[in-house]
Amino acid sequence: MNRREAISATALLMGGTMVGAQAFLTGCKQQAPKEGLFSADDLALLDEVGETILPTTEGSAGAKAAKIGEFMKVIVTDCYREEEQKVFTEGMVKLNKASQQMQGDDFMVISSEKRELLLVALLEQAEKYNESKGESELVHYFTMMHQLTNWGYFSSEPGATQALRYIAVPGRWEGCVPYAKGDRAWA
Repeated sequence: MNRREAISATALLMGGTMVGAQAFLTGCKQQAPKEGLFSADDLALLDEVGETILPTTEGSAGAKAAKIGEFMKVIVTDCYREEEQKVFTEGMVKLNKASQQMQGDDFMVISSEKRELLLVALLEQAEKYNESKGESELVHYFTMMHQLTNWGYFSSEPGATQALRYIAVPGRWEGCVPYAKGDRAWA
C-alpha cells in the first residue's frame, strides 16, 4: 500500500473525505501562505467554536486548551486551496451572522447553551447541504470547522493524553484486550 492509498483508506475510516486531503496527497505543495488571513479575533472565535464542540469536562481539557484556533489557522493557511480558504474565512462571518439571527447576538457574547444550540443547527444545515451539493462544489464551512476541531483536538497533547488513553512508548502488541463499556479509546 502506498501513501496515497493509506491516506484515502484513513479518510474513509473517518467517515468520508477530509477537506484539504489533497494537500497531503501532494505533499502540501501549495502556493505561499497568505499573511494576515486570520486575526487575533478570528483565532479567539475558532477557539470558542472548538470549545463548544469539545468542551472541557471533569476528565479532560477542551479544545481551547489544545489551541484549536491556532491549529485551524495553520491547516487552512498552509494546506487548503485558495477556494477552500475563502469558504472557511467567509464561514466565520456566516457563523456570526447566524448567531445574530438565531440567538440575537454575536457568537462571542452569547451563553454556552445558546452556542451549543446554534452549532447543532449549523451541523444539521451542513449535513443537508453536503448531501445535496454538486460534485464540484466545496463542503459547507461548518463541516470544515467541525473536522478540523476533531482532528486538531485528538492529535493534540491534551486530546491524546486526557481524552484518549495514551502510552508514549507502548509495550508489545496484544490482539485481544478486554474492553469495558465507557473505556476511553487509545491514542
